[in-house]
Amino acid sequence: MDWLKYEREVREKGYVNICGVDEAGRGPLAGPVCAAAVILRKNQIIEGVNDSKKLSEKKREALFDVIKNEAEAYSIAFASVEEIEELNILNATMLAMKRAVEGLPIRADYALIDGNKTPELEIPTQYVVKGDANSMSIAAASILAKVSRDRLCRDYAEKYPEYGFERHKGYGTKAHTEAILKYGPCEIHRMSFLKKILNK
Repeated sequence: MDWLKYEREVREKGYVNICGVDEAGRGPLAGPVCAAAVILRKNQIIEGVNDSKKLSEKKREALFDVIKNEAEAYSIAFASVEEIEELNILNATMLAMKRAVEGLPIRADYALIDGNKTPELEIPTQYVVKGDANSMSIAAASILAKVSRDRLCRDYAEKYPEYGFERHKGYGTKAHTEAILKYGPCEIHRMSFLKKILNK
């Protein structure tokens, strides 16, 4: 497994500050979407980093601080529930990614984006399908985004205890949909995502 294939190809073109970008939270019924951007040092491999979906919550939490401490630079950004409703989830995700890249303390000169679409940035971009499983910098970004959003959901669980956000993180589990039907939506629910549930 060559974790630095994409970074190396871009570096060979003369780019230096290459950021990997990923998101978390496109699918949930509640809460914002989160994106992160990470610039690694040349040839840097962070031990244990992988696609966030392949790691346990405990492992992600441990790597979160390691990535923040060892990466050249990182940035974490969100697009709100209101922005998701106004723009749609795809455009809100692109907005969160754009904010993450523009929020880097070191200006990136190239961006590797997880998925099959890139946000509009002022620097060259390249999308990488399944990038979080093939690029070290995208995988690192996937962990920062996932952990940041999960932590936010645990905060929501204290404010809205009846929904169980600490367990499902806003995704449409049976317990979550049952809670929505019982208590109605709260202010962090994405109403456009609830149409099928509420119209039954």
